Amino acid sequence: MPSNEFLFPAPPQAGVRVHGETALFPVHRIYCVGRNFAEHAKEMGAEVPARGTPVFFMKPADAVVTKGGDIPYPGMTKDLHHEVELVVAIYRDAAGVVDIASALDYVFGYGVGLDLTRRDLQNLAKEKRLPWDTSKGFDFSAPLSAIIPKQQIENLEGLVLSLQINDVMRQRAPLSDMVFNVAEIIHELSKLYALKAGDLIFMGTPSGVAAMLPGDHFTASLEGLIDFHGNIAAV
Repeated sequence: MPSNEFLFPAPPQAGVRVHGETALFPVHRIYCVGRNFAEHAKEMGAEVPARGTPVFFMKPADAVVTKGGDIPYPGMTKDLHHEVELVVAIYRDAAGVVDIASALDYVFGYGVGLDLTRRDLQNLAKEKRLPWDTSKGFDFSAPLSAIIPKQQIENLEGLVLSLQINDVMRQRAPLSDMVFNVAEIIHELSKLYALKAGDLIFMGTPSGVAAMLPGDHFTASLEGLIDFHGNIAAV
């Protein structure tokens, strides 16, 4: 009879803390939105996306770092950049395309995270018109706060996203500045992928991205709701 056992022990399931809970949110996939703040698109020399055409890429589920602390400076780069982002946690499977009116029904809650980027590798890949997965989808590239259940948030778009490095403000913008809001992104993603419980969506970053150095301390915030602290490990 065929065996249902794995050939070797399966890796642990990636999980994210939930504010006020002991159970973890299991991570299925990590989707990321590019160029979702117009000022960031401009600072990167990119065209601001037209309505209806968001830019997507992905990170592996086990890229999440959920306890803060020390985050290793990645290899093969001399230009690690921070990108602070709203993170959306999905807790229901979607059957086909999700309409905008019901999209928020699939949301469990929200957090704040960093889309860490090996910018030199990304720029080189862009120059050669190659995929830039290695610049985004590396180990420990998705530090993430605990998830706040959506019932505890009264006005999401009224919140301000911010990032301090060594107590100096680097990035700060209201979520209302996003080109595509949460419902629109869920709708567009569901055209491309079968959205599943456990999916995370990093919603894009405001302007002010810059290098992080070994020894740097960061505080990522949804101001008035949650702060997330960590360090880039000294080498």
